[in-house]
Amino acid sequence: MSSYLRAHIPGGTYFFTLTTLGRQPVLLQPAIRRALKQAIDLTRQRYPFHVDAWVLLPDHLHCIWTLPEADDQYGMRWSMIKRHVTQTTSFHGSTTPSRKTRREGGLWQRRFWEHVIRDEEDFERHADYIHWNPIKHGLAKTVAEWPYSTFHHYVRQGVYAPDWGGFTERSNESFGEHSSSD
Repeated sequence: MSSYLRAHIPGGTYFFTLTTLGRQPVLLQPAIRRALKQAIDLTRQRYPFHVDAWVLLPDHLHCIWTLPEADDQYGMRWSMIKRHVTQTTSFHGSTTPSRKTRREGGLWQRRFWEHVIRDEEDFERHADYIHWNPIKHGLAKTVAEWPYSTFHHYVRQGVYAPDWGGFTERSNESFGEHSSSD
């Protein structure tokens, strides 16, 4: 088994990508969306963190979190969230003997991708990438059309103009794309 080194910065801000197992397009199902929101709320009650940016797509999600000072336990939080969603929904997908041994359901890919946000420019680039992602995947023609992101919150806060991302000619490379499959 591979050994992954993850960055652990107490009080850090992190960009995450989580995907469904086999890229199953199920995350927008109402029961799964409700379970995900509930899982995040319950986890935040026990182990606080701030959601800085978010987008939910059919088969993956991206987000930026900031952890409390002296806390670097994002992995435990994601484990709690993924477990809650799997256990409270009727979606179980197909599981392999290895996944059964590890008591993993068939909804989530085993691992997740994280990146430590280095500075304000890095934060802005990743927040833009998050909000642009529905256009990248052909799910919306404008960022404002996609209801499952923090874009509208950013507009209310004056960070983005309401028509930000209203065109489709923009290059993905300008958003710090980290994976061709994402």
